[in-house]
Amino acid sequence: MNPLSRRELLRRCSLGFGGIALSSLLSTPAFGAGSASTKPKTKAKNVIFCYMSGGVSHVDSFDPKPALTRLHGQSMPVPIQRTVFNNNGKVMGSPWETKRYGKSGLEMTNLFPQIADCADDLTIVRSMTSKVSEHAQGNYFFHTGFPFMGHPSAGAWLTYGLGSENQNLPGFVVLQSGGAVVPHGGVGLFSNGYLPGQHQASILKADGTLALANIKPGEADAAQRRRLGFIQEIDQAFAETAREPQVEAAIRNYETAYRMQAAVPEVCDLNGETEATKQMYGLNSPDKLTASYARQALLARRLVERGVRFVELSCLTAGIGAGGAANPWDQHGAIAKGHGAMAHQVDQPIAALLKDLKQRGLLESTIVIFSGEFGRTPFSQGSDGRDHNPYGFSLWVAGGGFKAGTAFGATDELGYYAVDQPLTVYDFWATILHQLGLDHEKLTYRFGGRDFRLTDVHGHVIKPILA
Repeated sequence: MNPLSRRELLRRCSLGFGGIALSSLLSTPAFGAGSASTKPKTKAKNVIFCYMSGGVSHVDSFDPKPALTRLHGQSMPVPIQRTVFNNNGKVMGSPWETKRYGKSGLEMTNLFPQIADCADDLTIVRSMTSKVSEHAQGNYFFHTGFPFMGHPSAGAWLTYGLGSENQNLPGFVVLQSGGAVVPHGGVGLFSNGYLPGQHQASILKADGTLALANIKPGEADAAQRRRLGFIQEIDQAFAETAREPQVEAAIRNYETAYRMQAAVPEVCDLNGETEATKQMYGLNSPDKLTASYARQALLARRLVERGVRFVELSCLTAGIGAGGAANPWDQHGAIAKGHGAMAHQVDQPIAALLKDLKQRGLLESTIVIFSGEFGRTPFSQGSDGRDHNPYGFSLWVAGGGFKAGTAFGATDELGYYAVDQPLTVYDFWATILHQLGLDHEKLTYRFGGRDFRLTDVHGHVIKPILA
């Protein structure tokens, strides 16, 4: 029998349940991103993505426009691009009042009063643009950098680039509660695409009896280990001959799933949280939508505390103005009522999340993102709704080394087009990756003969918004 080389020994031992300890060590470095010694100094380690599926109206929230009030009821003074329904009305002023908030004096409406009180922690980008104006394409574009399925989600790219800080939990988690569902486009929004399978998202039901299907063991631990040991023998033999990354990814997923049986119930158990914390988030709110979203927000904090790299929260529908379960912010009608109900759902929980992260010293290392797939038009759809607007919209980030209490870029006086420092999704993700210590041009994966990346072949870091 020929002696094994050191490389061959390491390769064999890293496969299967027999090498759990070694595989844990090997999975920690940042694959695809270079060694820790060559990476730039990081300001952030985790991301919490508050995704507002359906499209929040920027002109009614973080980019108020006095001209809309002045021109309310008049015809648009500039040509109107095609919209989804082409049922375009007159200029529509915002139903919400505008004021300046915090020491920074950031201008916002009172649609999100509690988030507005955190103005000095926010970095508002008012010049975002999108290539698409349809929900499914918009969701894919924002999540993956491509307007169609098949590519890895941003969360998958982050876990691929940064590795894991907790071997007992998945690195990419999507939270749901109540009636929250996957946005238009389906679970492919959270896919690992062509990256190894361990980078796909795990969807946890924040308020479910079981947060994850089959998380409760169906047999004794000894029997389960024997079964997994048998699977390990078969998988290891196949992996040694196939040498396919996806085979090793499947083995990793078995190992993680085994450890998750204890870790997931523990992290989802909120009994250890103080009543003051639960009240701050709104878990006891008489508004069931607020209470449900609050559980997600609190669980997001608990997950990043335990080293989960990327956590995405899911809104619940209020069922108003065409906003369905998959696109709850999509108020093509009754925007005052619909946006009002949706904002009430997320305002207190997200504000509490920002404050909680800050007081625990976690906001410096956690990037909180608030965005939908596009904005909404400055003119009405019908009499009291707004259609989709990809030509200029707003999002905000907090923490993670961003310049707090500032606004960047601008739309025109009507909030229709981004006219000052227009930015793309590629620019946005390039900047997020930068703050996590990753170079968006070097974080690549070869597939089908091409080196793919989250930012495709575009994007630049938005340096003026960095502290």
